[in-house]
Amino acid sequence: MNQPAHPAQSGTSRDAPSITLPVAYTRPMEEPEGRASGESANGESALGVSGEVFRPIIERFERFLRYEKHRSEETIRSYVSDLEGFFGYVARRGVRHVDSIDASLIREWFGSLHLRRAARSTVARRGSTLRTFFSWAQEEELVQANPTRGMSTPKRESHLPPVLSRDQMSQLIENVQRQRAEDPRNPRLLRLEAVVEVLYASGMRISELTGLDLQSIDRVNKTVRVLGKGNKERVVPLGTPALKALNRWVSKGRPQWIPEGSSGVTALFIGPRGGRANARQIREDLTRLLRTVENTQASGAHVLRHSAATHLVDGGADIRSVQELLGHSSLATTQIYTHVSMRRLAETYARAHPRA
Repeated sequence: MNQPAHPAQSGTSRDAPSITLPVAYTRPMEEPEGRASGESANGESALGVSGEVFRPIIERFERFLRYEKHRSEETIRSYVSDLEGFFGYVARRGVRHVDSIDASLIREWFGSLHLRRAARSTVARRGSTLRTFFSWAQEEELVQANPTRGMSTPKRESHLPPVLSRDQMSQLIENVQRQRAEDPRNPRLLRLEAVVEVLYASGMRISELTGLDLQSIDRVNKTVRVLGKGNKERVVPLGTPALKALNRWVSKGRPQWIPEGSSGVTALFIGPRGGRANARQIREDLTRLLRTVENTQASGAHVLRHSAATHLVDGGADIRSVQELLGHSSLATTQIYTHVSMRRLAETYARAHPRA
């Protein structure tokens, strides 16, 4: 089904290049380090000067993702980065029209990624990006044929997510509570305690947590209203410990970071300057806290989300209820936690059973 163009795309949106004959690619023997994989050593756009000819179509695709598909900003940045790397590559081979790109050139780009030992997951993601882009381009009549049709790329490697055991999760919470008790008015520790409790209680993502407002919390019903991927809203429960930690943060920590005379600060979690909390900073705080937990290599903010889901499955929660809690659009995504639960059971059996 054809996607309607966003109003901002009117006028030049249909100025697609007419069908052009296949071009002769000028292929240098070597690529500058990192360029073929879509990376730029100096941090600049991987498009390069020659690739700027493709900038308008990338920006148009970006608007499609944002306004019609309602993708998150993080997802959009990932798509744009992949496309800049790809179009920068083809531009250096003399290609100037999107309709001149064929399957052989795309395979050559994937080959360059393989030569540079790009991770399997990276190649899989970039393949998915190109398939999505060229499907859209064909619907918008920017290309006659989709050069990725029928093309296979490596599937993402299936890794079971790292989780904390119940005892390790208890240790994590006890550690942050002890730090907060030693410095009871420290706003960063009050925020960190609330963040840990809310993430573990709700299983929400960091991006969802930083998007919460004061009115997102329903203290009477012990729930929180979460705006997830694709602007999909869901209501998830919060336990009493999470609500108590939130109350301490809101009453004692949060006011310290609101500038004097400021009004209308609605974000639940804020930073030292009074603005909405920075996801990167919260991730760093969580990473430091995770290092205080013994006998685990688990790291990253998603560990709390994975642990919450796994502990729910361990406790007998219905898999569809866990799907609703996490905001997964596909049940298959949630079912990974049943595999984690079974793996943990197998490890326990191997350690404890005399006939294992």
